[in-house]
Parts: sequence; structure tokens; C-alpha cells
Amino acid sequence: MNKRHLTNRQKIKFRIRKRVNGTPERPRLMVFRSLSHIYANLIDDVNGVTIFSVSSTQKELAGKILSIKGRTAQSKEIGKALAEKAKAKNIEAVVFDRNGYLYHGRVKALADGAREGGLKF
Repeated sequence: MNKRHLTNRQKIKFRIRKRVNGTPERPRLMVFRSLSHIYANLIDDVNGVTIFSVSSTQKELAGKILSIKGRTAQSKEIGKALAEKAKAKNIEAVVFDRNGYLYHGRVKALADGAREGGLKF
């Protein structure tokens, strides 16, 4: 990739990814946010596998999410849903990858929701 065409977020993302790696015991919690939605994946970097993902676009969460006003509050619910799914797969600890975004707003709300749900990072 040509460095002149990278955005600031991509540069920060590459710096973070040099240090943050997920294992089967402690997967990487990667967050992506768009203008309307937020997505979270648990990734095992050793095997190169996405364990599972949760997003505000999923049908099973849509009824719960749409009744909540505000994207920050919705992000917190996504974090709680992620923690519930992780507990079902016997995952208690994760490594947090903010994916180049500032740890603020919706990204922070998702992390707080996951912590409230019982994940440790």
C-alpha cells in the first residue's frame, strides 16, 4: 500500500495492530463504526479466524436496538450482547482493538457495555 494514500485512521490502525494480537484464549475485540451502525468482531489472530461478530444490523438484535434512542446507548447494548455471546463460548478475557478510532463516544460505550457484560480487558 502506498503510504501517501493512507488516511490518519489507517496509519493509527497499523500502529495499533503491530502490538495487539488475539489468541484462542484471549481473542482480539475489533470495533468498526460507520455513520449509522457499529460492528464488533472477536478474532483469533493465531488461526486467522473470526470467532463471531455482533452488529447493530443483525436481525436478532434489531428490535432491542431500535427501541433505544441514541447511537451511543445502542453501542452499549451491542457491547452487552457481545459479552453474552462470548460467555456462551467460554471467553472471559479479550484484547481491545479500537481500529484507529479514538477511545471516545460510541467506541467507549461499546467497551463499557462489554465490561458490564463480564468481559475483561
